[in-house]
Amino acid sequence: MRLIILGAGGHAKVLIELWRALGTHQLVGCLSDGPAPAQLLGLPVLGGTAELERLRAEGIEAACIAIGANAARQRLGQQALALGFALPPALHPAAILSPSAVVGAGAQVLAGTIVAAEARIDPLALLNHGAILDHDGVLGPAAHAAPHSTMAGGVRVGARALLGVGAQVKPGVSIGDDAVVGVGAAVVADVAPGATVAGVPAREQGPCP
Repeated sequence: MRLIILGAGGHAKVLIELWRALGTHQLVGCLSDGPAPAQLLGLPVLGGTAELERLRAEGIEAACIAIGANAARQRLGQQALALGFALPPALHPAAILSPSAVVGAGAQVLAGTIVAAEARIDPLALLNHGAILDHDGVLGPAAHAAPHSTMAGGVRVGARALLGVGAQVKPGVSIGDDAVVGVGAAVVADVAPGATVAGVPAREQGPCP
């Protein structure tokens, strides 16, 4: 199956190497709506996302959304699905994934991650390098758990939420849709949708002056 990468930045490099390590798809190129090199790790940049419809008509079957920003990753994923692309989950061979875990379409599970029993990674979510999603946890649609973040048992992370690098979440805590957890934060209580929390223990942050 041929696959197009949507994105041409640093995260796209990570996913190009992931798919090459898997060897399950033929990579045909990248698309980018912003400034981009002529090629990325040897893959040609074929234009912007306006080319998606043409590429699907030419028989490209699958896409991978290599965009770090959660809302943009979700939007492009929905666009690709509407055009008929498959969004296979990107599961690095160096990830540890429980056989009872569930991984949605377009989700990304990078090297060094651990996904424990009956955890769920929803469509287009990103579990970044070295992150842990313990048993019965949920990483919601298009959410992002940054490198070395840890979600203990039963943690629920809402849609498009962001856990910063090294953040830790106490068992059973819920983090609302579009919430942001700061780098190195220790989350010991539920986080409201859209809130930003930081610190040890994590507390809600007011608007910037």
